[in-house]
Amino acid sequence: MIDTNVTLFRYPYRRVIGDDPETLAARLRAKGVEQAWAGSYEALWSRDMSGVNLRLAEACRRTGAGFFLPFGCVNPKLPDWREDLRRCHEAHRMQGIRLFPNYHGYTLADPLFAEIVSSAADRNLIVQIALSMEDTRTQLIVIQPVDPAPLADLLPRLPHLRVVLLNYGGWTDDDAGESIARIRRAENAYFDMAMNEGVGGLARLIAATSPRRVVFGSHSPFFYFESARLKVLSEALPADQERAVYEGNAQSLLHPGS
Repeated sequence: MIDTNVTLFRYPYRRVIGDDPETLAARLRAKGVEQAWAGSYEALWSRDMSGVNLRLAEACRRTGAGFFLPFGCVNPKLPDWREDLRRCHEAHRMQGIRLFPNYHGYTLADPLFAEIVSSAADRNLIVQIALSMEDTRTQLIVIQPVDPAPLADLLPRLPHLRVVLLNYGGWTDDDAGESIARIRRAENAYFDMAMNEGVGGLARLIAATSPRRVVFGSHSPFFYFESARLKVLSEALPADQERAVYEGNAQSLLHPGS
């Protein structure tokens, strides 16, 4: 099992169980996870992204090579973002980056966003975009979710880009609009299931997008891992689709063309 959506260190507003890397690794391994793609909660508010990414890379190494795959952060509103991207790729040997546009004050229509994802694609890095981190109804400081609509025009222009869209529940809405429909059809867009809710929600997500582009994501430790696992088990998916969600589609992202 590959969990494509976990986050290390302490959530800014409260403690959660498993908010140190060693504890989280032990808990995930006990549930059958063999690899987890990890961002850092420190990235949400820090202006020292170089330090954030260094600490993330070191924590991932400490927990055992290959279990946590670090996904560093790049903030285009900071002056050294291009150097941060270079270090993620060349110094830390990361497989990808994770972006937090709503926390860093830009939209997906910002030309700097297009430059980041294009540069990441040129380096063969996966780009994860956290469209939200917490339901606005429970936030102390309200951070509105990211509007994914600009991706509808951007994704076809960057066919070599691999994007994973995290923490969004609107992909299956019937009245979501043409932009969302185009994103769902984009062959280089992948969708995690952490905030896809409701009875039969995972099956609807697969039907709305593609059996090849839905990936397992728990949003641990903020969400209980068991919630994501039950979303899969309750669907009674065909064996090949279940394997694809649990690990096959994530492997395809890591090893395109294999």
